[in-house]
Amino acid sequence: MSELAPIKENGKALSESKKGELLQYLTFKLIDETYGINVMQIKEVLRYSEIAPVPGAPSYVLGIVNLRGNVVTVVDTRVRFSLPECTITDDTRIIIIEHDGEQVGLLVDAVQEVFYLYQGEIEQSPSVGNDEALKFIQGVYQKEEELVILLELNRMFERNDALGIEAMN
Repeated sequence: MSELAPIKENGKALSESKKGELLQYLTFKLIDETYGINVMQIKEVLRYSEIAPVPGAPSYVLGIVNLRGNVVTVVDTRVRFSLPECTITDDTRIIIIEHDGEQVGLLVDAVQEVFYLYQGEIEQSPSVGNDEALKFIQGVYQKEEELVILLELNRMFERNDALGIEAMN
């Protein structure tokens, strides 16, 4: 049996006992910002495909897609974060997550990579920006030269948030 090599950050081996639980995050882009989602919440990543609009849905709900016979609600993450809308490109992806037993798609500008970090390396997010986006932020992580905004997806879909997803699935 082979041993796992220690995870290194900036050339230094990290001690799990000092840093807490080892986590894995997928990064994606919205405009010029990098966001991260814990991979344990992700089911799959899809190329953009036609989304059927749903009349009466909240403005940030683009509509629904058929994923192997399952209806999946797709949320425009930019609109949900009060960011300007953009056009669809070849890099646009739909990240399928599971929330309360339901699959939900998050439309993002581009998916980047998966990386590891320890729980203790997550810093508290500064209180800047609009309140809508701030309530979804778990914390931030300085990854090399880039700041990654780590999201708390459960806050995006709280029942008292009037998401409207429950009624559409």
